[in-house]
Amino acid sequence: MAASEHTVLQFNTPSTASLSAKVHPLVIFNICDCYVRRPDQAERVIGTLLGSVLPDGTVDIRNSYAVPHTESSEQVALDIEYHHNMLVSQQKVNPKEVIVGWYSTGLGVTGGSVLIHDFYSREVANPVHLTVDTGFRNGEGTIKAYVSVNLALGDRQLAAQFQEIPLDLRMVEAERLGFDILKTTAVDKLPNDLEGMEVTMERLLALIDDVYKYVDDVVEGRVAADNSIGRFIADTVASLPKLSPPAFDKLVNDSLQDQLLLLYLSSITRTQLGLAEKLNTAAQIL
Repeated sequence: MAASEHTVLQFNTPSTASLSAKVHPLVIFNICDCYVRRPDQAERVIGTLLGSVLPDGTVDIRNSYAVPHTESSEQVALDIEYHHNMLVSQQKVNPKEVIVGWYSTGLGVTGGSVLIHDFYSREVANPVHLTVDTGFRNGEGTIKAYVSVNLALGDRQLAAQFQEIPLDLRMVEAERLGFDILKTTAVDKLPNDLEGMEVTMERLLALIDDVYKYVDDVVEGRVAADNSIGRFIADTVASLPKLSPPAFDKLVNDSLQDQLLLLYLSSITRTQLGLAEKLNTAAQIL
């Protein structure tokens, strides 16, 4: 009896189980800025992601630039010459940054994304596709990362599918404040340094209260102890310098006075520049 032959439907893809991406806040801010400055007829912004691949396989996205494009229901055309010129300029500044993928604004993947991803697949192996919802619906920004998976029937490739991968967006407190303001589509004014410090201290006190509550619950037996959380708390406490309250107050006051001095000097410089500009204008009129 002849052995029966079966045609297998399979996904041809690199292992995405351990693949993840990490994006720096500067990339998100840059994408949002490009979206605000986009041409009137453009519905979304497309651009190149720069960074590197870490030893553990994580794609570290550190920079980006927009690429002009025209898009219709049937085709997408990228300005490839502009893309290559920008890449050369970027690598002159930081040669270690290479192409790791591309981004687009909007929610999720669209029909033209496959064509664009195919172009970037020729630029780099297994590029990452980053989507940023610049509408910030409900005060939240949806940011997702995808990789392409080829769907094949036997030796014949049928289509490509985008699979979402874990994305890490880590920020320091100053970047977090800016991102929170960015998510609100309308603000009365930007917070100054003192207001930003006040918000930061309130958030820090809230986190400390949460830690106190967790430790008390563990001691009283209301919550099961987690060794990893305990080690993290111990490492955090051990990293704090041992300062007496008077020394800590002096350190904070000295830092605050330095900040106020910088603000005063910048205000004087701004005033002098404005006065010089007015005198120059008046001299030209006379």
